[in-house]
Parts: sequence; C-alpha cells; structure tokens
Amino acid sequence: MPFTPTRHWKRLVASCESMGITPPAFEVYSQAIQAVMQANDLPAARVRVTLTSGDGPLGSDRGESLATMTAAAMPLKPWPPTETALVVPWTRNERGALAGIKSTSYADNVRALALAHAQGAGEALFANTRDDLCEGTGTNIFIVAGGRVQTPPLSSGCLAGVTRGLVIEACQAADIPVEEIALPITVLQTCDEAFLSSSTRDVHPLARINERVMPGVSGAVTQRVAQAFRDYVAGRDDP
Repeated sequence: MPFTPTRHWKRLVASCESMGITPPAFEVYSQAIQAVMQANDLPAARVRVTLTSGDGPLGSDRGESLATMTAAAMPLKPWPPTETALVVPWTRNERGALAGIKSTSYADNVRALALAHAQGAGEALFANTRDDLCEGTGTNIFIVAGGRVQTPPLSSGCLAGVTRGLVIEACQAADIPVEEIALPITVLQTCDEAFLSSSTRDVHPLARINERVMPGVSGAVTQRVAQAFRDYVAGRDDP
C-alpha cells in the first residue's frame, strides 16, 4: 500500500489545477502505482507519478491533446540514521509561478544537490528571496528552538510536503509545541536541533549543517517528534 496515497493525490490535483492540467481520477492514479510496483516486483519502492498536458508544439504553448500520466518506480534504499546538509547560494522564488507546486522543473535541485554532495553533504537547503529558510531539494526543514518545533510557512515558497503536514499534526496530537513561522536562514546557526521530513525519510535528524555539528539522533525534541510521528501514522485509518 503506498504511503498516504490520498494526500499525495490531492497535492497532485492542486498542482495540476495551478498548472491548468487535467488531473487523473484517484482510481487511475492508485492503480498505476500498484501496477508499476507489481510489474517490477517491488514490495517497497520509491514511486514518481508525472503528469503532462500532452503533445504540444515546440516552445511554451500547449497543444490540444489529452493529458498524459507516467508512473515510474525504483527500489527504496534506506537512509543513514542522520543526514548532513549544506546551505546553497541559490534561492527559491516564493513569488514565482511555480512556488509551492511540485513540478518537473528540477534543474535547481539537481545543481544544488550536486554542490552539496561535492562538499560532503547529503542534502541542500535553500533560503528564499527574503533570506528566510525555505526547504531542501526533496525535503522540508524543521528546527527546534527553546523547546518549540518550527518550520517555514507555505508562504516561504516551500512545497506542501505530505510528511511535513503529518509531522505538524503528530506534534499537535502529542502536545509538542509546533508552529509554522518565517525564519531567517541564520536560524540554522543558532537553533538547538534540526531535522528533515519527506515521504521516504520520515523524521530525519540533522547531524551537521554546513560546518556546524548538530545533535542528530541525540536531540531530545527530535526523538519525541520521531516517536510521535510513528505513533500518529500507525494510528491513522484514512490513507
């Protein structure tokens, strides 16, 4: 069973509506995921569903063809217990046409992640044009300061990560103080703890940001959040 397929589908629909693309019905979406996993004998997989507006002319205009959908899968590899991150010099445009939309425009991510890898980090972190903390290339970012869990708001230009939303809900259910708040990128130099979230990472503690050593798995609040997330997801009935 895919992880929270309904939430992922709803985000896909929201992105399609913003892009003017007809979204697939949930049944078509979920059947495509199941089919590609079964065809490749993948009990645990990373799946990407890609929608396009269909055949069109060269350039930026669209044609009149029907939308297309492709599902691709690859084996799910485990992440290390902690992650390291590098703040890259490029920014997310929180006022851009693709702000908050999960699109195939991955060039910024590719370049940023390549720089992070070249400097020994596993993830790259972006500020936005206001020099506020935004997100990673495939993750959302949370920090802990004064016992409070904080994450950039969607107005920062970050993606509305499905796991991000679940982490917030899990914290609220477990009475862990959590808030969505604009944070200067410099908060990474002073915060007590930090962790990433994504559908393949869940709650992933950060052990280093740039040259700064972080608590990693020993962070007390991060440990609480990780357990709260596991309990919350395990206790949910809706997909």
